[in-house]
Amino acid sequence: MKKLLCVLLAAVMACSMAACGGSAGSAGSEDATQAAEGGSATSDGKTLKVAMECGYAPYNWTQADDSNGAVPISDSSDYAYGYDVMMAKKIADELGYELEIVKLDWDSLIPAVQSGTIDCVIAGQSITSERLEMVDFTEPYYYASIVTLVKNDGKYANAKGLSELAGASCTSQLGTIWYDKCLPQIKDADVQPAQESAPAMLVALDSGRTDLVVTDMPTAQAALVAYPSFKLLDFTDTEDNFEVSDEDINIGVSVRKGNTELVDQINSVLSKLTVDDFNSMMDEAISVQPLSE
Repeated sequence: MKKLLCVLLAAVMACSMAACGGSAGSAGSEDATQAAEGGSATSDGKTLKVAMECGYAPYNWTQADDSNGAVPISDSSDYAYGYDVMMAKKIADELGYELEIVKLDWDSLIPAVQSGTIDCVIAGQSITSERLEMVDFTEPYYYASIVTLVKNDGKYANAKGLSELAGASCTSQLGTIWYDKCLPQIKDADVQPAQESAPAMLVALDSGRTDLVVTDMPTAQAALVAYPSFKLLDFTDTEDNFEVSDEDINIGVSVRKGNTELVDQINSVLSKLTVDDFNSMMDEAISVQPLSE
């Protein structure tokens, strides 16, 4: 189990920056027309270039084959799967696009959208006001509540609310509302440096370098499969909970500013899905993630 985790972590750190071919915003009359419609121009029609980390289970991960319907990663011999890939496939199929998955590290996702290197990001991104200044978002394709992970034999294992986490050492993933907004709400917390990826923050907790990590429900549920020694603390139905807004828990697809055509197209697909559909897809992703085997 832990050996497999190490392999997955290595895959995360080797995220590719490659993204070749004509994409949204490309020059040329035919390319420009197709880019305006949200797809990259290809000789056979349109390709939707979707970026994600491919290392953030259960939203997305890297695997060696196409089992369960995984999609090839651009410029790689590996495949991507997870909730984000499932959603990307559904969107591409409904819109009649070919799907191309581009593997990028977390900090490269929004710049890639802004530059037009890729058409959109489907990577578990919260629809925050800060991100909305840089990119446009679709309607939510998932609603992710904020939770805490601790060791089940640790000092904070029996915490019933946020106030009972006071004084804990804590960390989370770089560039997330978990780290930027939630950790500062823990009184007298020893906030440690942000981790570069979700797997890295889980390793920090497992190794004892931190008392707790804050994340979202799907990430935490997936982590419990890989780490039986973890315990999930959910304060959602209490008054002693993290203060978060809808924008913090609404997960959307980001696209280049002004690309209303693609936003409308993706929203037309999402409008046919219910919260139950989202949850069912996420449950399926969690059940087949590599660390569940």
